[in-house]
Amino acid sequence: MRLGAPLFARWNSPEEWADTVTTARYRAAYAPVDEHADAQTIAAYRQIASAHDIIIAEVGAWSNPLSVDATTRAQAITFCQARLALADELGARCCVNIAGSRGSEWDGPDAANYTEDTFALIVDTVREIIDAVNPTNTYYTLETMPWMYPDSPESYLSLIKAIDRPQFAAHLDPINMINSVERFYRHRLFISHCIDVLGPYIRACHIKDMVIERPFVVSLRETAPGRGSLDYAYVLRQLQRLESDTPVLLEHLSEAAEYDAAATYVRAKAAEVGIEL
Repeated sequence: MRLGAPLFARWNSPEEWADTVTTARYRAAYAPVDEHADAQTIAAYRQIASAHDIIIAEVGAWSNPLSVDATTRAQAITFCQARLALADELGARCCVNIAGSRGSEWDGPDAANYTEDTFALIVDTVREIIDAVNPTNTYYTLETMPWMYPDSPESYLSLIKAIDRPQFAAHLDPINMINSVERFYRHRLFISHCIDVLGPYIRACHIKDMVIERPFVVSLRETAPGRGSLDYAYVLRQLQRLESDTPVLLEHLSEAAEYDAAATYVRAKAAEVGIEL
């Protein structure tokens, strides 16, 4: 597997970007340009990544293509198509978004997220995004979430079968799916199960940690690797079962020093169990 994280340094060329990634000792990276870059620039970043053995892990398409507002939904679908096209030109492992929400928050919980009609709408929407781009070098994926599909390996597999497009794959964030006390305390079994069910489809992973807090009724909170209760050596051994170039990406930290500390912890745990990142 390959570790990656957001970069805080500025760069003015593909070469400077590649130097920034390698200096940080990462072998995977988030997309270095957006969909407004010209074809020559995109090609240059793709070439320099290959030359430095850097995998461009994902292009984020963060938006709400399930919005109940027709204009917002249409804009989100167009945006996802543009970002998928960018991922294809970059040769990124995937383009990733959430499925979307039928509620007031683009990424928030809502009862309507769990209806048969919403499942069908996800299927139709993902097909529309993929079919408009017809990617050959990348995959469209949905990040797993705690309160919308896909929220379990089984619901993800159901979506894969229903969408029925070879360029639809899986993006794993196991921490996002730890949405109950049972999954928290049995996280080893749950993460192993995720790999059992989704392993062949997984293109990239987000890695974090989690704590359970005392306030009644239940409070589960994500945190940086090493600051929570997860058995990280076990988590990494499970992720090691995936295809060897699978990116594992740090996220949701606020500054470079926090990412450095998280990366140091993950590397140390990986070394304990003989895993090279």
